[in-house]
Amino acid sequence: MAQLTARQRAIYEFIRTHIATHRVSPSYEEIRRAFGFRSYNSVQKHLKTLERKGVLKSPWGNQKRALELTAPLGGPVRLPLLGRVAAGRPIEAIHDPEEIEVPEPLLRGEDNFALRVVGDSMVDEGIRDGDIVIVKSQRDAANGQTVVALIGDDATIKQYFRHDGRIELRPANARLRPIFVAEGDLQIQGIVVGLIRKFGR
Repeated sequence: MAQLTARQRAIYEFIRTHIATHRVSPSYEEIRRAFGFRSYNSVQKHLKTLERKGVLKSPWGNQKRALELTAPLGGPVRLPLLGRVAAGRPIEAIHDPEEIEVPEPLLRGEDNFALRVVGDSMVDEGIRDGDIVIVKSQRDAANGQTVVALIGDDATIKQYFRHDGRIELRPANARLRPIFVAEGDLQIQGIVVGLIRKFGR
């Protein structure tokens, strides 16, 4: 599959799951409600990006159920569900002996794991309380990437920015302030590459 952002992957997986469950693709309105978009224009923007990346076909202007996925789908892969990660203030990292089945297109490379999100600090990036994020395990990140990081023994999920020896962990929620830490006080555990949401919670 083409390289997709976490939100694009979530939309792709929502469409795939809807088609598999209901034998028909979701409408623009169902996509808009599921992801909290304010308008159909936002839905169409994301769908056009998926089409440009070669994973979707859509008859533009038709908001009915006529979306078609074009990328081949891999089978599910079992990943460790290592516990919770805060999308808010850091919380204690909890490691539970669980596994979860994840669609292969959500993975990035071989070293991936899953975490359950607690809190709402990343809602503007489409990451909500109760979602499961798929994380590519790595120890560095580029500015602007969404990371899972440890501050001491506490885990948090934020956008990562480096500023002259200090690290800014920026929420995607206008109501919240960023966290600033010294570079040596933070350990990156990985970058977020996918998202799974249980709709209708």
